[in-house]
Amino acid sequence: MFDNTDLVKAVFGRLSLESLPLHEPILVGTFAVVATGGLALFAAITYFRLWLYLWREWFTTVDHKRIGIMYMVLGIVMLLRGFADALMMRMQQAMAFNGSDGFLPAHHYDQVFTAHGVIMIFFVAMPLVTGLMNYVVPLQIGARDVSFPFLNNFSFWMTTGGAILVMFSLFIGEFARTGWLAYPPLSNLAYSPDVGVDYYIWALQVAGVGTLLSGVNLICTIVKLRAPGMTLMRMPVFTWTSLCTNILIVASFPVLTAVLALLSLDRYVGTNFFTNDFGGSPMMYVNLIWIWGHPEVYILALPAFGIFSEVTSTFSGKRLFGYTSMVYATVVITILSYLVWLHHFFTMGSGASVNSFFGITTMIISIPTGAKMFNWLFTMYRGRVRFELPMMWTLAFMLTFVIGGMTGVLLAVPPADFVLHNSLFLVAHFHNVIIGAVVFGAFAGIAYWFPKAFGFRLDPFWGKLSFWFWVTGFYFAFMPLYVLGLMGVTRRLRVFDDPSLQIWFVIAGIGAFLILLGIGCFLVQIAVSVMRREELRDVTGDPWDARTLEWATSSPPPDYNFAFTPVVHDTDAWWDMKRRGYHRPLGGFKAIHMPSNTATGIILAGFSTAMAFGLIWYIWWLAAASFIGLLAVAIGHTFNYHRDFHIPADEVVRVERARTELLAAGVKP
Repeated sequence: MFDNTDLVKAVFGRLSLESLPLHEPILVGTFAVVATGGLALFAAITYFRLWLYLWREWFTTVDHKRIGIMYMVLGIVMLLRGFADALMMRMQQAMAFNGSDGFLPAHHYDQVFTAHGVIMIFFVAMPLVTGLMNYVVPLQIGARDVSFPFLNNFSFWMTTGGAILVMFSLFIGEFARTGWLAYPPLSNLAYSPDVGVDYYIWALQVAGVGTLLSGVNLICTIVKLRAPGMTLMRMPVFTWTSLCTNILIVASFPVLTAVLALLSLDRYVGTNFFTNDFGGSPMMYVNLIWIWGHPEVYILALPAFGIFSEVTSTFSGKRLFGYTSMVYATVVITILSYLVWLHHFFTMGSGASVNSFFGITTMIISIPTGAKMFNWLFTMYRGRVRFELPMMWTLAFMLTFVIGGMTGVLLAVPPADFVLHNSLFLVAHFHNVIIGAVVFGAFAGIAYWFPKAFGFRLDPFWGKLSFWFWVTGFYFAFMPLYVLGLMGVTRRLRVFDDPSLQIWFVIAGIGAFLILLGIGCFLVQIAVSVMRREELRDVTGDPWDARTLEWATSSPPPDYNFAFTPVVHDTDAWWDMKRRGYHRPLGGFKAIHMPSNTATGIILAGFSTAMAFGLIWYIWWLAAASFIGLLAVAIGHTFNYHRDFHIPADEVVRVERARTELLAAGVKP
């Protein structure tokens, strides 16, 4: 007999009123704040009638510049969510002493702890570096757009779809309670029968498609669309680091896709890849996830190294010292990043010979990184260093990253790692490296390229305030964790017994609060800069007297980037053009062929996200319908033959004339 319960189950799967976390006051409060903010934003967009503008100019755009900006916005929005999790953990650990249980129950704390790692890596660091690469690389190589503009739009919306699924888990059901890499057996059905791990799997699968396609796109762009004269050894260092990063993405993300697919088979179909039964092995999961995971560290760090190279060279007023060695160091890091994954689990018990090999390769990979550090120092040596905000972030990176690098070499020694691996020392180390390189690098890149993207500089006062809060906050937040780690305090704990440890956690909590002020000042900086944009306006297109091609265009650049494709004669192409007395062409413009906007990317990503939601909750009809919709739209898109248009020559003339007038009114010709 088919009763009412079966019907409800067929329609809603595992979804029910109990799935809403109404019994957790923190989540209800968070939902109220998020819902209020969301409604206010919705009302504002509706009131100012911006929906059509956003849809036409942003959501459906294939312009690499706008897509890059949207990636950055996604990264900053998710930073607020990921950092809220971090603050909650810091407060919990500072309070949970002397018999107190703190304010987060274990069930909730484990979700916060997992979500923090997943969000910060996949939905903050990745969108920030991808956004900068998307915006800057085509401009640096003299291209009009990326190789596959539609794919670029699709990649962004898939990444956003993954972020939306993670945000859903906050209010509908729950997130994984496994730690950010979801090791089995904890992530197996026996120990995590709820939807948390399924949210984790499908959010990462959806976002992973976006990242992988973005990697393919940027490799093709760099290899095939460089300006005449730009040989590989004339590419800017940021373009080189982007190329290596995207090679790593294309080589490692399929491994993540495969390992998550195997885990989902274990959970959905009852296979035994990662159980201890029937020939399965949980350690195979750990190996596979880290074969993706260690290259991922360099996927995040290499673009940051490229940013610091551009900034150091520009603000020292000198050609980058040792360009060739910098390129080779980047390539060596790219190759070696595949030979070090086992150092994440020396304690697994692979034996002395295996551990020795990976310990040695880990020490070797620090050599090219050290070489880069000396190159930056020698670039600054006898240069006229200008302490603008991007340069300040670079110096903070150099000091901070060296500490993180030294603790990394220490952890590369297997006997030392046996003592420190499961302690807070390790947590301090990887935050030291990721914040010191990736976060400081992203802020340096934002401060450096913001005037290129928007035509006005960021306000320096609030930027410097944000900088000092971030840097001091970082040291206050993570140096105590090194001390605690050396004292043997285990990581991943919610409550502590020894009252003498509390002071260190309180200091770390103060550090987290200082970082919160740094993030607040950054948001104020953007708001103040928008309000004071006329004072901060840059009409030259080259506010820093920089060296690479992106500064040869106006700020912001026109849709077509370059009216004429530039010809490159030197590594520092724009510096070379300025030195030779280059004059912009003022006539002879022709119509420019450009790709058309399309809504297919956002529709495909919407279907993918709906399908993932159906699979998470066992709403099979939704998953099936979304999959059919996905196929139908993808096939339909192949029949779309109106994918390009020409910007008329008159329009190009008008844009270029407007720039000529701006330059005439500006400071320099």
